[in-house]
Amino acid sequence: MNDDEQNKETSEEQQDQVQDDEGQAAEAADAPPAGPASDEGSSSSQAAGEDPSSESPAAEAEQADDAAPDAEEGADEGPAAEGEDSEGEVATEQEKTEAPAAEKAEKPKDAIPGADLEPILVEDEKRPLSAEERARKEAEAEERARREARLDGEGDDEQQTAAGRAPAKLESGTRFLATGKRKNAIARVTVLPGSGKIEVNRRPLEEFFPRPLHQTMARQPLATTGYEGNVDVRVRVHGGGISGQAGAVRHGIARALTEVDPELRGELKRRGFLTRDARVKERRKAGLKKARKRPQFSKR
Repeated sequence: MNDDEQNKETSEEQQDQVQDDEGQAAEAADAPPAGPASDEGSSSSQAAGEDPSSESPAAEAEQADDAAPDAEEGADEGPAAEGEDSEGEVATEQEKTEAPAAEKAEKPKDAIPGADLEPILVEDEKRPLSAEERARKEAEAEERARREARLDGEGDDEQQTAAGRAPAKLESGTRFLATGKRKNAIARVTVLPGSGKIEVNRRPLEEFFPRPLHQTMARQPLATTGYEGNVDVRVRVHGGGISGQAGAVRHGIARALTEVDPELRGELKRRGFLTRDARVKERRKAGLKKARKRPQFSKR
């Protein structure tokens, strides 16, 4: 066989293959699509009584049209309900904010802060008074009463003793000695029968103690027992200040009266005239200005 003949045969075979390929492509184009085939299969399965996995497009469209109005109604109801709740909350918040605003509007501008508050009553716990404090208050009350009596022009009436007893009569020449102390003051007291004259360091009581309070303090034991116009008192006092010396004189006179009449001790003790008041001023310490006052601290 020649070469030309072989070439002709190969070309003919190639033409046959091309024609076969073109015929297969035409058949594929004329074939129906896969979708309808599947639909036909599903319809056949429905006819056989099986449960359909999917519905037709027409049925799905009808169901979608029916569900659309319901969804729109629910959507309309939801925001309305939320709006009502939000309106209620806004109303309560507005009321809360309006109430303080109304209160502030009612208050005048010139009002004192806290004037509308009710005061709280706090009961003060009254501590018991010491003997010195009671005596001081009694002296002030007696001095006030004496001044009022002088202003009213009343004469010196006979005072009744606190013990309810008449003063004892002293024999001439008798002396009763006692020592009184207060703070740093020491008073040596001598009680004699007499007419009520009181000398302190050889000076009258009014001259030595210019203040009426100190004069009343010194006379308190005599006025309480009723011996103020029946005895003379001589006092020698030193140390301390004016207030301490007045307390020492009162203490010494009260002790001397207990020597005159021992039954007066209970009344004088109750009033605190026999009590040695041990309160003294605290001493100054080194490096301090006073007992406890210290200089101001300087860092630099």
